[in-house]
Amino acid sequence: MTTHAEAHRERRDIVSGQPMDEDRLIRFVAGPDGTVVPDLGRKLPGRGIWVAADRAAVEQAVKKNAFSRSAKTRLAPPADLADQVEALLSRRVLDGLGLARRAGALISGFEKTAAAIRSGRARWLVEATDGAEDGRRKLLALTRKVPQPPEVLGIFTSEQLGLALGLENVIHTAFLAGRVAERWTVDVRRLSGFRPLLPASWREEPVPGDGA
Repeated sequence: MTTHAEAHRERRDIVSGQPMDEDRLIRFVAGPDGTVVPDLGRKLPGRGIWVAADRAAVEQAVKKNAFSRSAKTRLAPPADLADQVEALLSRRVLDGLGLARRAGALISGFEKTAAAIRSGRARWLVEATDGAEDGRRKLLALTRKVPQPPEVLGIFTSEQLGLALGLENVIHTAFLAGRVAERWTVDVRRLSGFRPLLPASWREEPVPGDGA
């Protein structure tokens, strides 16, 4: 069982040399064939090699092969390592949504999601990228009007969300505040270093009722 103290240990980023909270880093290990393997769950055997959770840092580590210097042995990191990390984090975030639904920490549907936002129970609003603009705009507008607005994630399609949740036609989802949401937020934060959490156009959409 991971204690609070263990969850917040610091490690040194091999690119900047700065100590950082583990939650802000990606752990890598040396594979048996001399490759560099991402270890998002921090469970693989071997000495951990830690890099800040953002694309620029991972790409710099690959370019300069800081992995070899840190491991004190010759390693061959793949050129697309940052893309691999992004894909693994995306999968981890989707899997986390499925686990949250089974734990009762996730609700779907426009009305239920809106109610969770109004009551302050929503930690995250998860919107399908291919959902209708009208419903999305209404929920985004609602998040701007409550004292404790949820954060917004908009990087997955309805199909991707549906497969993760075991549901059909998933467009609007609220991740309820609590320990499950906070653990999931760690992975979302790490993913945000590799891709934006929502399309820029969503931030620029007019708010219903504001004269748009």
